[in-house]
Order: sequence, then structure tokens, then C-alpha cells
Amino acid sequence: MHLNDTKGYKIFRVVNIIVMILIVIATFLPFVNIVAQSFSSERYITAGEVFLLPRGFNVDTYRAVLQNQRFWIHYRNTIVYTVVGVAIAMFLTTLLAYVLSKPKTRLKGKGFWVGFAVFTMFFAGGIIPTYIVYNNTLNITNTMWAVVFPLALSIYNMLIMKAFFENLPTALEEAASIDGMSTYGIFLKIILPLSKPILATMTLFYAVAYWNAWFQAFMFLNEWTLFPVTLFLRNLISGATATGEAAAAEAGSTQIASNVRSVAMFLTVLPIIMVYPFVQKYFVSGIMLGSVKE
Repeated sequence: MHLNDTKGYKIFRVVNIIVMILIVIATFLPFVNIVAQSFSSERYITAGEVFLLPRGFNVDTYRAVLQNQRFWIHYRNTIVYTVVGVAIAMFLTTLLAYVLSKPKTRLKGKGFWVGFAVFTMFFAGGIIPTYIVYNNTLNITNTMWAVVFPLALSIYNMLIMKAFFENLPTALEEAASIDGMSTYGIFLKIILPLSKPILATMTLFYAVAYWNAWFQAFMFLNEWTLFPVTLFLRNLISGATATGEAAAAEAGSTQIASNVRSVAMFLTVLPIIMVYPFVQKYFVSGIMLGSVKE
């Protein structure tokens, strides 16, 4: 039997589609404008005549930025920070989420530990105490760990993964336990293979967070050879550090100085844009499964 949509639901669908289209346009247009500026000439950029299509097409800035040795050093740093950070973050998040997903009968004090984790989402130590801990106690300032550790565990991501684990059939674990499989064996051979959607989703979340991170590097790193590419981009935009000034000086022309920022922005976000389509299906299913409890 086919049920016709009500008039109110049809109106809701139309309004919803219109709102989604407007959001997509508002999100997509600035990026298109940046790409257009990166391929445009100085005369049209300074005149404000570049919108969606390049004017006075050129690739001089791309050539200058790609030939900049510092840019590739920062790019390499970002790749290293992202790979190492995601590996550590996924290890910590997955283990904590799996433990906290167990019922109170198996995990004593579960309510306390969940509440303790949620507490850290709203209350932090502050910048100065954090710097003192990193510099004096852990002694990791001016090292890659100062960039990796602050993002190594997201409680928000952990709670989503915890909800996903709670929705998995407990009968599978019980059957494996009866067959003599240990807790670690159940986790590695049963839970993780069934958790590909949420693992891909969390990996994407952490990868984007590490790739876009610049404040930790700005606060804890002094050596420019350790800077990630996002801090290099930040310096280009603000013009406040020698890194940005050197990049503009090495460009050597008014043309390059006028759109070097757009080029750096585009080259910075390009890897994430290329990776996202391959994990999109896992992203959608992972969020839905991790947010609804039966």
C-alpha cells in the first residue's frame, strides 16, 4: 500500500532542499573564488574583478610557490604530523570508546568515567598552564609531539564511537567468549572488522583536525623547520613572520605577491578534498550508526 505524502511534508521537503542548496552555495563559492584568484593576474585581482572565473590566466604563482623549498618542508611536516597524530588518536579513541561502551556490570564506575571524560569537553586548564606543562613537565616544546599530543584524544569523537560500539550485537562477543577467545581477540578480530564505517569517519575527523591545525605549532614551536604548512599559510596571510615575508620576497614580482595567499590556500586544502570522496560513504554511515541507539 502506497501512502501519499502530506501537504505539510511536501512543503517541508521543498524548504529543506532550498535551504540545503543555499548552504552549499554559501560554502562552495568562497572556495571557487580562491581558486579563480590563484590563476588570475595581478591587475584583475587588485581591481576586484575576479569572482568565479580566472581573469588573465597565469600559473606564475604556482611555479614560485612549488619551487619554494620552505613550502615543501612545511608540507612534509604536515604529512608527518597528520599520519603520526591520526595513528595515536585512533588508538586512544578506539580503546577508550570500547571500554566505556561496556555495561555497568562489566565496568565498575562507568558513570564516573564517562562523566569525567565529558567534563573535559567544557573545562580546560587554559593556555598558560598548558604551556607550562608542555615546556617544564613534559619538555616537548619545539618538538613534533607538541603538535601531536593536544589533538590526540577528542571526547566528542570518542562518544560517537562509544555509541557505535554499544549498538553492536552483544551476542557476537558472548559467542566468541564462550569459544575461548580473549577480550583482546574479540576486539581485534570481531569488533574492529565490524567497525569500518566509524573507524573511517573518525580517521577523517582526526586527519582534517591535524591537517588544519596551526595554533599548537604557533604556540609551542620556535624552529621554522618544524612548522606545518598551515602555519606557513597563516604567516602568508598575516604577513607577521619572516616565513611569510620570505615567501613573498622569493616570489619576486607584484603578480605573485597579489595571489600567493590564494595559491597557498588551494594547495593546502587540496589533499583533504582529494581524500574525502573515497571515505564519504563511510563518513555518512558512520555518523548515522554512531548517533542512533536502538
